[in-house]
Amino acid sequence: MKIVYNGENDARTFKDVIPATIAAIAEKDPDYIYLDADLMNCIGTVKFAQANPGKGIDCGIAEANMVGIAGGLAAVGFKPIVHSFGTFTSRRCFDQAFLSGGYAKNPITILGSDPGVTAALNGGTHMPFEDVALYRSMPEATVIDITDPTMMIDVLWKAKDMPGVKYIRFPRKNAVKIYSDDSTFTIGKGNVIREGKDVTIIACGIMVGKAMAAAEQLAAEGIDAAVIDMFTIKPLDEELVAEYAKKTGAVVTAENHNKIGGLYEAVSATLAAKCPTPVEYVAVEDEFGEVGPQSYLEERFALTAAHIAAQAKAAVARK
Repeated sequence: MKIVYNGENDARTFKDVIPATIAAIAEKDPDYIYLDADLMNCIGTVKFAQANPGKGIDCGIAEANMVGIAGGLAAVGFKPIVHSFGTFTSRRCFDQAFLSGGYAKNPITILGSDPGVTAALNGGTHMPFEDVALYRSMPEATVIDITDPTMMIDVLWKAKDMPGVKYIRFPRKNAVKIYSDDSTFTIGKGNVIREGKDVTIIACGIMVGKAMAAAEQLAAEGIDAAVIDMFTIKPLDEELVAEYAKKTGAVVTAENHNKIGGLYEAVSATLAAKCPTPVEYVAVEDEFGEVGPQSYLEERFALTAAHIAAQAKAAVARK
């Protein structure tokens, strides 16, 4: 794993790398089957489905049925991966994911695209802030907030053979490039992408790039911030959280979803048990989403590098 962050977006979008990766996996693994809920054009998988009618199935606007089908496929030995917008692969089909996937011990990979403010102009109805909390509450589930396209490629390959329900959230378009193209990842572990001694910023998803920008702002003010990419929210890398809490004495979490049930809660619970430490957060409060460009929504819900830097200084002041 090599960090190549320079503040710029990856030239690839997620809807570039996902169909190519799904096609590559399906070519290697005859049990791999892709299901979608009428959004193949949005995620770029329509050509794969047309070329592979037995491996690419459009279930229509029926997300609960789609996940139920995936559970049945998994029960007879297939490796299903399903996709829809994050709001529809979380709360709309949660019961099916819980029972046909988790409870029945059927391995299903669930892709939730455009979570949180990345839903942008699709608005509050399509803007899940609660998806992470839902899937964190599911026993034995794995919850991943993807950082950049390089991570997405590697995680898709690894997730197909993992047990249980895997919920993977990501934006469809660009993200800040953090990792070199040849990087690989260990699901269940966090990545230290910047060292520091004064405060630790623990971020996930689109907030990782903002955490790096915040660390640069803090450095200009004489505050040395470590940054951890906690892309696996469940199971949380508790040892790494405790290690850096002890090392820096202050922690800030940054996430593009509701703090209730999210990364902040997971980190806070870990620190309460293992290493009591001042913790601040940047996350969505107890609110619904709304319509707007992503840049506006990031300001509206206080999800910016400036907000992270301000909370880091507040955490340092409490040491």
